[in-house]
Amino acid sequence: MENTLLQRITLDVNICHGKPSIRGLRYPVEFILELLSSGMTIEEIIADYDDLERDDILAALLFATQLTRVKSIYRIAS
Repeated sequence: MENTLLQRITLDVNICHGKPSIRGLRYPVEFILELLSSGMTIEEIIADYDDLERDDILAALLFATQLTRVKSIYRIAS
């Protein structure tokens, strides 16, 4: 299931400046995450963006999860 979801995330230098996006559409993963973090539900996002599917949102979450799987995180001095 994870592999199938991650196949929805595409990287193309001609789309969204090469940022990870959903199925080659102009929806960067970060945009989906911003919508979710603002409090929108998956159902609300799908209702507002007709070309997105539930699995697209789940793929964005899984992709973000994969990115955070690191051994250590260090605070950068500010």
